[in-house]
Amino acid sequence: MLAASVAGCSKPPRVQTLAPDAIVLAFGDSLTFGTGANENESYPAQLSMLIGRKVVRAGVPGEVSREGLARLPEALDEHQPRLVLLLHGGNDFLRRLPQSQTAENLRAMIRLAKNRGADVLLIGTPEPGITVTPPDFYAAAAKESGIPYEGAVIGKVLRNPAEKSDSIHPNAQGYRRIAERVAEVLKSSGAL
Repeated sequence: MLAASVAGCSKPPRVQTLAPDAIVLAFGDSLTFGTGANENESYPAQLSMLIGRKVVRAGVPGEVSREGLARLPEALDEHQPRLVLLLHGGNDFLRRLPQSQTAENLRAMIRLAKNRGADVLLIGTPEPGITVTPPDFYAAAAKESGIPYEGAVIGKVLRNPAEKSDSIHPNAQGYRRIAERVAEVLKSSGAL
């Protein structure tokens, strides 16, 4: 838990500066889709306004990481992003899939995006439970890949009833907090 907290707050690795016309691909499940809020209140939509770049919302509610890995190549081909915001794994935890499988799927998604020339920012998804923190494999995957990692914001939002639409999804205010934190990480990593 401490490693995830420290990784979420420490200075992230550097990424290339995003040109004004750069495309950012927000890739994930219902948290990226914006379940619990209107489309323009999703974290990708709010982030786009904050950073002045196009942020493509590529979230599929209910998707597990294995399905995300299968879907990612087409999304990369279609959008040609300069940066991928990867927020995935929550449905794996809800379905009690093996964490080793989730970890490998995320590592494969990171490799795939990097091999296509995109930088990646990994956002940790908390496990259900008392602490609402991401498993350690998120921080480990980010460190191994040399990519920025944000491991605290989703848990903070999900621990705050005022920022949730239900037990596992933020509301517009929660998505705003996520967008603001992602923008902070992008600035500290050199993307903005």
